[in-house]
Order: sequence, then C-alpha cells, then structure tokens
Amino acid sequence: MKNLKFPIKFVFKISSLANDFTAKDADGNTVAYVRQKMFKLKEDISIYADETKSQVNFQIKADKWIDFSAAYSFTNNEGVELGKIARKGWASLWKAEYELIDQNQQLQYHIREENGWVKVMDSLMGEIPILNFFTGYIFNPAYKVTNLNGETIARLKKEPSFWGRKFDVIKLKDFDKDDDERIILGLMMMILLERRRG
Repeated sequence: MKNLKFPIKFVFKISSLANDFTAKDADGNTVAYVRQKMFKLKEDISIYADETKSQVNFQIKADKWIDFSAAYSFTNNEGVELGKIARKGWASLWKAEYELIDQNQQLQYHIREENGWVKVMDSLMGEIPILNFFTGYIFNPAYKVTNLNGETIARLKKEPSFWGRKFDVIKLKDFDKDDDERIILGLMMMILLERRRG
C-alpha cells in the first residue's frame, strides 16, 4: 500500500457472513482486501493484496482477548511491526476515540468520531420497524485523524447507502509517506470495530 492515491474507498461485502471489505484508490484500483476471521476470541485480521486472497501483505492482531481497551498491532508479511491502534476505553463510550501509535511505540495520531449524536440517533432509529431501513442514508458518522498539533490530516466518512457499507478516506493535509500504511491500517481496524458496535 505504498504511494496511495486518495481518496481511498472501503466497500463492505454484503453477500458474506464475514466482515470483509475491499479498499480501492482514487483510480479504482484495489489496494487491499480485508478479511476478519470469524469466531475468534482475539481479533485476527488479514489484509490481502487483492480479492484473490493469494498474498497476505499485513496482519492485525489484538494484544488480548475481546476487551474494551485492547490494542491492535499491525505487522507486514515479514512479521515486522508497523505500529498499532488502541481504543481509549471509557472515553469511547460517547464518541469513538483511538490512538495511533508508531513502530517505536510513540503516540503519533488521534482518531476521533466527530459527532456522537449520529451514532445515538442511528441506534434509536434502527429499532423502529420500516424506518430502520433508511438509517444508512440519514446517519453517516465521520471520524477525523489529527496529528499531535491538533491539525486534521485525514477524514473517514460513511457514504449514504442502503446497507451502510461504503466509507471514504480523504486526505486533508500532507503527511509523511511512511505514515500512509499505518493510517490506513488503523482506519481499517477502527471501522471494523465501529461497525460491530453499531
């Protein structure tokens, strides 16, 4: 996933029981196929080069069993750790909040949900028959990636869609090319967790 052309689009499969999605760049080229292994006590995610699933480029694994404040490490196909993403425990109850940590175990970026009410309204409307079919068009959460100076450098937003399965990652400010992979891997893991939460 070098030299990524933004925006990157995540599109979840609706024909699969697994939580799988494809990441495509601005030219429509597949940059990754993400597969979450089912029925695991610890999260185990494989990121393949494409939909053929013939080449695993990255793995994301939890540092502990399903937990409110687990951290998820990214490794490449040689087993080298590239960084990790950690949920900010109780701080994420109202609005999702994560920390993106680099390969040297240093905090590098924050990922925060922009508006906690969107999730609340989505959950409430999702309980009402018939109306629950339209929540994917009305309530579209967004998440911002900020650097340690508080500048927003990227944004992930859900697109209006019937099944709530499309997300765009937009680059808002230049950042180190070496950070592309870490940011995208972090957003991939975060969106898997947030979709599960509802």
